[in-house]
Order: sequence, then C-alpha cells, then structure tokens
Amino acid sequence: MVSRTIPVDTFDLILFGATGDLAARKILPSLYRRFLAGQMPEDARVIGAARSELDDEGFREIVRDALGEFVSPSKRDGDTIEKFLAQCSYIPIDAKEEAGWDALKERIRDDAIKAFYFSVGPSIFGPLAERLRSHGIAGPKCRLVVEKPFGTDLETARKLNDNLAESFDEAQIYRIDHFLGKETVQNLMAVRFANVLFEPLWNERYIDHVQITVSETVGVTGRGSYYDRSGAMRDMVQNHLMQLLCLTAMEPPNRYDADMLRDEKLKVIRALDPVSKEDVVRGQYKASGEQPSYVQDAENPDSRTESFVALKVGISNWRWKHVPFYLRTGKRMSRRLSEIVIQFKETSHSIFERDGLSKANSLTIRLQPDEGMDLSVTIKEPGPGGMRLVNVPLDMTFADALGPDGEEIPDAYERLIMDVIRGNQTLFMRGDEVEAAWAWTDPIIEEWEARGDRPASYSQGTSGPEEALALMHRDNRRWRDLEEE
Repeated sequence: MVSRTIPVDTFDLILFGATGDLAARKILPSLYRRFLAGQMPEDARVIGAARSELDDEGFREIVRDALGEFVSPSKRDGDTIEKFLAQCSYIPIDAKEEAGWDALKERIRDDAIKAFYFSVGPSIFGPLAERLRSHGIAGPKCRLVVEKPFGTDLETARKLNDNLAESFDEAQIYRIDHFLGKETVQNLMAVRFANVLFEPLWNERYIDHVQITVSETVGVTGRGSYYDRSGAMRDMVQNHLMQLLCLTAMEPPNRYDADMLRDEKLKVIRALDPVSKEDVVRGQYKASGEQPSYVQDAENPDSRTESFVALKVGISNWRWKHVPFYLRTGKRMSRRLSEIVIQFKETSHSIFERDGLSKANSLTIRLQPDEGMDLSVTIKEPGPGGMRLVNVPLDMTFADALGPDGEEIPDAYERLIMDVIRGNQTLFMRGDEVEAAWAWTDPIIEEWEARGDRPASYSQGTSGPEEALALMHRDNRRWRDLEEE
C-alpha cells in the first residue's frame, strides 16, 4: 500500500500555549512528523507564543525536548529535526497585556495562510480572539483552532461562541476533537457509506443495540482540581462519546461535505431522548493497594464528581427507534480501550440446535489501541461430531492491513492540523452542534446534582461499578467484556 502525502500551501501556524503540555505531547510532534513526511512546505513556519520570557533558541530547545520524548526513535532524524527547528520561532505574549502583539503582527506574512492554535484554557479564548482582531492580525485567510473543553454547560458554550463570533466567522473556527481525526472513526463512515454490505442493515430492523466504550487505566492524578469541576459526563460524554454516537447513527449526507455531514450529526443530537435517572450510572474509583482513590487524587474528600458514567440512550427517529445505545467511560479501569460495538439481532429462526451461545453477528470498531475493525460471524467448528457452531472474528487491524512497510498510522492531530491548513472543516465541530450537545447534557447533570447522591464506588482495574452491569442485564444484554480480545 503506497502512502500518498499531499503537500499544503505555505502557512504560519501561531501556537498560543506553546510551552504547555498539549503542545509538547501532541501538536509539535505532529507538525514535525508532517514535516518529515514532506507535507509541510519548506517556508512554512511555527511561531510559539506564551507568557514565558524565551527567545527563539530557548523555544527551540523546548521543541527539541518534546520531539525527543514524544516522537518514536524511528522518526527522529537529526538533520530533519534541525531543519524543522529552523522553522520555529517564539514571541512572548500575554493574552491580557499589550506587549508582544505588534511584534507578532510584524512576524506574520500577509501572503501565507494564518492558523491561530489556542492550546490554552477556554477562559483565554475570548481575550486572545479580541486581541487578534483589535491589532489587525485576524483576516479572511485566518483559521482559528480551539481545544476542548468548549464550555461547561449550554450557557458558557453560547458565551464562548458569541465571543469568538465577534472576531471570526464560523467558517474560520475549527473546534477540535481529536477522536474525529482517528483513522477508524473515518473508516466508520467509509464502511457504512461506501459498501453495499452494511448500510441496508444499519437500522432497527437488524441491529439489537449499540455499545460505545472509552475506558482508561489512568486516574486523574495531576489534574484532579480541573477534573473535579468537570467529571466524566462533561469531560468525555458531551464531546468524545457524543461524536462517536453521531457518526454511528447519522443519516447519509448528500455528499462528503463539511456542513452536510455536520447537519446530519446535528439531527442525531436533536433526536436524542431525555435520559431518566434509572438509565444513568455514576461511579468513583476507590483506593487499591498503593493507588489512591478518586477523592484523594482530586484532593476533595467530599467530592461527588463521577470518574465513571454509563448511560442508556434512545434516538427518536425512523432508523433507530427501539434500538438502545449504551455509553460508558471511566478512569482506572481494567484496560485502555475505545470502541464501538454494533450488535446485530439473532436470526429470526435457527435451523441448528441452540447451545446457549448467542450466534448474533457483531461489528466492533476499535479506535484505540490497535485501530481496526472485526466482524464476528458464526461458522462450524472444525472437526467431526456434528454441527457445532462458534463465533469467530474477521479481523482487520489497520496497521497490519494498510500500514506501508510497517509504518505508523499518523496521529489524529497530524491529520486535523493539516485539515485546518487546507480549510477542511469536515472533522471539526460546528457551533450549533456544540450547543445542541450541551442542551441535551445539561438536564442529566442538573437532575443528579439536584438529588445530591454520591457516585457508586468501584474497584480499580475493573469494568466499573456493578450498577453499570445491571443497566444492561435488566434488558437481557451484557457489556462486551473489557478483557475480551
């Protein structure tokens, strides 16, 4: 399989928060890997901006350290790193101060695409956007990239949208969700809409239910104070899991176009049923051996914030009526895993003797680790002794099937940053989409906050609280075991 690398036009990427953790772990390594692949023009530039008093060489040392830690050794080429560093520079800027803005305006080229990447807290989005406008830096060829969290509820999301709209058009704003840049997420659309095999079956007549799981083995150590104001519902469900649900459930757009695709996702969000309290399970991980509990990590012994949440969600439209979507996400679980499971119904009549094993097909879409898909099909177990049926997976791991000469699949940020430069908003959230997601999420949070109940405790290294298992057991269904391969 030959990898095609399509160069982009020259650009200036101005990275606000350039000395932060996200810049070091994701953004700068992704830019370097695109440079190594020949996708970045030789005159493209990366301009770091932050409050730290650094010069160009000081910033380049930060970039060098980031590449040394977060780029695999096979990708670290000394000459290429030096060439990439030569394209990096730095300007000290405080979002709420005047110093540095005139210098930034002089540094940026008028004839280049300008991408402003806000790798900062959302409280700084508005002041940064206003400064860019008031100093005449923003213009029609500018793109603005903002990271989540995009608000903490509907009111704050609307306020952020309004603040950005004062300085940028909606067509210039790229609300990034790195889940949408994953190869498997895009392949979900390809599998559905480019193959006659699945789309005719993608409805309530053939699908029993859908499971969406994002589980993590890490806790909230190091970000406990932030997470305790957020929780799993705001941090994961409202954005990441919502996007996966929308791409799974949406109708086919007329064509692969940014606004047409986002129109269809918006329809899904607006069709979501309200969630009753019986269909929500919240959990907190407890201490295990030397591993602290959630309340210890959050440094808040009275915390009622959830580190785990599971929901049963319905969609009121023709395609999905009576098909439940089960969502779950949590910290300190048994396995790092992100996947979507499409569980098909069993055959209406079986000509074979049943042995208690479900023979229903399932399509599993793995986002991480080992991006890929597998389709569970029923076959005869080899050997004599009658017609014994077993379920086996038809597996396609993308790294094995598509990776050229064993090369790594590009990180989601690599794809998304290049899409920003190209002006392609397909994999980014639109303002009304964000607001609709919060409009659905807010009542769920408000309801449990009004009750004041505590999340259920669960042991670290498990699949979450027992109540989450009961959420499906009462419907005669079961979660896909996190230990299954």
